[in-house]
Amino acid sequence: MSIFIGGAWAYANGSLHLGHISSLLPGDILARYYRLKGEKVLYVSGSDCNGTPITIRAKQEGLTPKKIADRYHQEFEECFSRLGFSYDTYTRTDTIHHHKIVQEIFLDLLEKGLIYKKEKEQTYCEYDRQFLPDRYVEGICPNCGANARGDQCDVCSSVLEPLELLDRTCKICGNPPTTRNTEHFYFSLSSFQTTLEKYTQEAKNKNLWRENAISLTERYLKEGLQDRAVSRDLPIGVSVPVAGYEDKKIYVWIEAVSGYYTASKLWEKKAKKSDSTFWESNAKSYYVHGKDNIPFHSIIWAGILAGLGKEPLPTHIVSNEYLTLEKKKLSTSKNWAVWVPDILERYDPDSIRYFLTINAPERRDADFSWKEFIYSHNSELLGAYGNFVNRTLKFIQKSYNGFIPEKDISSVIQEKVNRLFDEVGLCIESSSFKQGLEKVFELVRYANKYFDEQQPWKQIHEDTESCKHTLANCVYLIGNLAHILTPFLPFSSEKIKKMLNTTETNWKSFLVKPIMLSNVEPLFTRIDTARIKEERARLNNQAV
Repeated sequence: MSIFIGGAWAYANGSLHLGHISSLLPGDILARYYRLKGEKVLYVSGSDCNGTPITIRAKQEGLTPKKIADRYHQEFEECFSRLGFSYDTYTRTDTIHHHKIVQEIFLDLLEKGLIYKKEKEQTYCEYDRQFLPDRYVEGICPNCGANARGDQCDVCSSVLEPLELLDRTCKICGNPPTTRNTEHFYFSLSSFQTTLEKYTQEAKNKNLWRENAISLTERYLKEGLQDRAVSRDLPIGVSVPVAGYEDKKIYVWIEAVSGYYTASKLWEKKAKKSDSTFWESNAKSYYVHGKDNIPFHSIIWAGILAGLGKEPLPTHIVSNEYLTLEKKKLSTSKNWAVWVPDILERYDPDSIRYFLTINAPERRDADFSWKEFIYSHNSELLGAYGNFVNRTLKFIQKSYNGFIPEKDISSVIQEKVNRLFDEVGLCIESSSFKQGLEKVFELVRYANKYFDEQQPWKQIHEDTESCKHTLANCVYLIGNLAHILTPFLPFSSEKIKKMLNTTETNWKSFLVKPIMLSNVEPLFTRIDTARIKEERARLNNQAV
């Protein structure tokens, strides 16, 4: 089977924070798992380098938008690499390749009569003498009364037009904007109402989407789909490929979601392999993002794909709720965030991956607190998992000169491991990553209990064959636990595979060869709990 995985594209206007990683991490878990299953996987994403937030940041710093985009794109690549994200293609939206294919998509939809021209009123700032991009317009959401931008309300998740906002102001100068007529291109999203209703109902019946994706998409469909503008008067972006309209740019939300397809085409070009199987009706596709991005994937991207005649429409919508920080909403403007380049300087990437998975906001908002992060590392990763691995392998080093005893593995333990592969696989495929990781750590706790009950430190003096049997069982558990944890904790899993000299590459249980251990070392080190106070102080000091 072909598996397409698309991770949401972060705006290249500032560093990544843990909220971004929390919503994007499921994509890497999926990709690593499906590769172990032997499926054809294409996992793509990139940096959104065309968006208005980049232009705003560039103006603030007195730099060109390209310099801002270059800086953060490079930083994103480094952060994702250090966190173990295994993208097949990670690209950016300001490449000639991306622009060319987005323009082809635009022309295809135009030729099919799904894009048309219409004159409309648009916000215009008399002071700055320009039409205002949606995000340059701020005001009050007409639906919930919260502060909102001209494209979206983050509080009630409404997709907005700037003229819908109440008490509008220009983000550049703070003055109320006026309106002027201008001609724009529109995508006939309303013509896909029935198609998308049927598609959403099918996803609901098969339980393929998160509950938040179902409820929000149903809300938009119930309100009735509206045709959406696909062009804007912007300084940077993909030019509209129609004579006389080259100064207009293709609207970022249409253009950015098309990045999944342009990234796929880039992979095809570089890998010299066809990407066609990822866009056929029997392929599975996972779109991984935060809940604020739901309608752009379940409605707008699905509508574009339907218009292009591409199959399948997104089959799995993996949409996390929000991650809060020390019980408060993350805020980049107030610097209330844990920045990824910063946390990577001080903590193990597997510790970050573990906490953001076991504490993932899959069904409801979840909180990142320094106390819970450090306690979970010390008690679960170090105290349970790392401890079991270390005491087993150190015992073999000390008592058997590092040679793994050769004994048949207990059928009870083999059954537990086989069942775990099946259960965790089903959890990952159904986007229940937290539950999958919890199941693995149930076996970790069983393994520690087994070691304690067998007491190999006594068996070696009283019953040497039983001792060998105990240790062979423990090594079997370690090898298979590391393998099952590969999608979740790739770095520590790789360490164990090197210690045991295992090379298994399929998603199934396996026997560890009774050979000599290599370079046994602790998987994790203890984090001093005094760091909790230090990290909280650092966070409070940086906040505005």
